[in-house]
Amino acid sequence: MNKGLIFLAATLLMLTGCQPGTAANQSSNNPGKLQVYTSLFPFEDLAKKIGGDHVQVTNLIPPGVEPHDFELTARDMTALSNADLFIYNGAGMEAWAEKAARNLDTKRTLVVETTKNLPLLKREEHEHGDEHHGEDHGDQHDHGDFDPHAWLDPTLAKKQAEAIRDALIKKDAKHAADYRKNFEQVAAELDKLDHEFQSVVKQAPKKEFAVSHAAFGYLAHRYGLKQMAISGLSPSDEPSPQELKRIIEEVREHDIRVILFETLVSSKIAEVVKREVKAEALVLNPLEGLTEEEKAQGMDYFQVMRKNKEHLAKALGVTQ
Repeated sequence: MNKGLIFLAATLLMLTGCQPGTAANQSSNNPGKLQVYTSLFPFEDLAKKIGGDHVQVTNLIPPGVEPHDFELTARDMTALSNADLFIYNGAGMEAWAEKAARNLDTKRTLVVETTKNLPLLKREEHEHGDEHHGEDHGDQHDHGDFDPHAWLDPTLAKKQAEAIRDALIKKDAKHAADYRKNFEQVAAELDKLDHEFQSVVKQAPKKEFAVSHAAFGYLAHRYGLKQMAISGLSPSDEPSPQELKRIIEEVREHDIRVILFETLVSSKIAEVVKREVKAEALVLNPLEGLTEEEKAQGMDYFQVMRKNKEHLAKALGVTQ
């Protein structure tokens, strides 16, 4: 009986391991480099930039897969258990990553929750565009009380990059100087990006922008803007007919001519609003993941954020 169970477990592991597109299949063990696993694209990109030649970085979510729909395979979990570093967002973003982190041997794998010490925004405070700021974030991450999309504020992305730098140094002190140098380059680029967004907003005749779901609270909060969300924080949230009527009225009241949609999420409700107010549709990418096309083009965090800046500028009425 025990032999049968062992055979069944091995078969399941082989089947899940052979699934195309899993992160475990995409990585190849390189004993000369730190094995770094990440949950979301922004951390994959930051880890590669800061780690440089000393790291091999594997993002667990394949291109084109919506993070809320992702589940680890048995093969992924086996690979992750051999990682030197596991970097994830936290704040309720990746339930699967939080579960995986609890099951890892922390003597082998250093786990980095990049939002752990950040001043997070509460969901209820800005779900429909309010600009208040949440201070207490403690143990409520798992309960979905906070907006997890902190990386969309370049100043908070810099804090997350700092956490990645510190973890790399802790795991590989002999290359600390390289990690610090690489981080300084990333930090300078994030500061430049922040200044670019500030420049756009200073020129903007309006402060409201309409999005297909409320993933951009940090971007709005940082630059004194107001996101008008057609859906809630979750891509599956859709407004009631009464809420939809109110949203259409609000969009018309603020003379919204552009609605910003996501790349990995399609919202039928947002399409209805777009038709009702005859608005142009552009993409505002929350950077939860890249499409296959973006991955093939070698897009990085900064390229996507600068494309976001261009589209946001148009939505705010800035002529460029």
